[in-house]
Amino acid sequence: MSLAVVTLKKGEGRLLKSGGMWVFDNEIASIMGSFLNGDVVLVRDFDGYPMGKGFINTNSKITVRLLTRDENQKIDETFLEMRVRDAWEYRKKVTDTSSCRLIFGEADFLPGLVVDKFSDVLVVQSLALGIDRLKLQILELLKRVLSEDGIQIRGIYERSDAKVRRQEGMDLYKGFIGEEFSTLVEIEENGVKYQVDVRDGQKTGFFLDQKYNRLAIQKLCKDARVLDCFTHTGSFALNAGIAGACEVTGVDASQLAVDQATANAKLNGLDGTVKFICEDVFELLPELEERGEKFDVVILDPPAFTKSRSSVKNAVKGYREINLRAMKLVKDGGFLATCSCSHFMTYELFTKTIGQAARSAHKRLRQVEYRTQAPDHPILWSSDESYYLKFYIFQVCSDR
Repeated sequence: MSLAVVTLKKGEGRLLKSGGMWVFDNEIASIMGSFLNGDVVLVRDFDGYPMGKGFINTNSKITVRLLTRDENQKIDETFLEMRVRDAWEYRKKVTDTSSCRLIFGEADFLPGLVVDKFSDVLVVQSLALGIDRLKLQILELLKRVLSEDGIQIRGIYERSDAKVRRQEGMDLYKGFIGEEFSTLVEIEENGVKYQVDVRDGQKTGFFLDQKYNRLAIQKLCKDARVLDCFTHTGSFALNAGIAGACEVTGVDASQLAVDQATANAKLNGLDGTVKFICEDVFELLPELEERGEKFDVVILDPPAFTKSRSSVKNAVKGYREINLRAMKLVKDGGFLATCSCSHFMTYELFTKTIGQAARSAHKRLRQVEYRTQAPDHPILWSSDESYYLKFYIFQVCSDR
């Protein structure tokens, strides 16, 4: 069966030509041949030059997601196994694989698919129609490839409940793939144990992308008084505790997160030094300042304040406000770890916003380090959406 052919308008496809993976609806001149949404199609430039093969979905603004640049490549089991093996071999070299992201969508050339490994459990998130059809096959291949290294997967849970699926014309879904199992999974990372709730936790249950950023704060926390804002299930707070902090307070607006974080502290024998409170960070920071509280280390790990270009302006205000408040709570010579996980909050804008906060707080910042997401979330150049996490550690000095 011959594939339908998507032809680009003259002068369009700049993202694709620079190494990107997407074709947008407004870049397409014509679609010739019959197809169903989710099918693989050929993509050609306006002059017929082959650009590759990918999934089509006319319900989505991202009409084609490229799978391969080779127009002669068959999209079959052999191809999918190659992609899966490449992803696993890469991770074995660059990260601790006891718990890690095995597949990171476009950055692993499997667009729209995320697979996280928590010990011996996989959590899958499918965000594109074409890949949704292949997810079961890909998961079987993953299990097979992992078993060759002696890793037996005991269960798979699907967390395809992200609202972005609606933009693909897909329903939201969560549930077991195959046999049921206990959805509280114990993992260990950087010497810290966690209970990961793969059914009801945020995203896939745990944020693996901060793994080495959490490790980076350990060296600052011995004998320190630490405040961890937006703690979620307590990951930064627990890294501070394991490193020998004398007192750690973790703050989150979700009581469920606070309960899980408290259980994680107990699991690590840290419930004496690491405490969690359910509060709104924006309300709490000015109160702490008013009370004259000071900390050796303050950590800011907020959720994405913006998920679209249109809301960036409001997000900047939020980031500026929490960073300003946090800097005022850091002892002179203490440390601030601060990050943004929003793709739309670019490195340049985030850096500028922190600088504005420092000037308003009359603080001088000495940069200790700048980091991004862990390497199991690889940043694919020319695929901008794969670069989203910005993480700074600063020494905060009084402006005098």
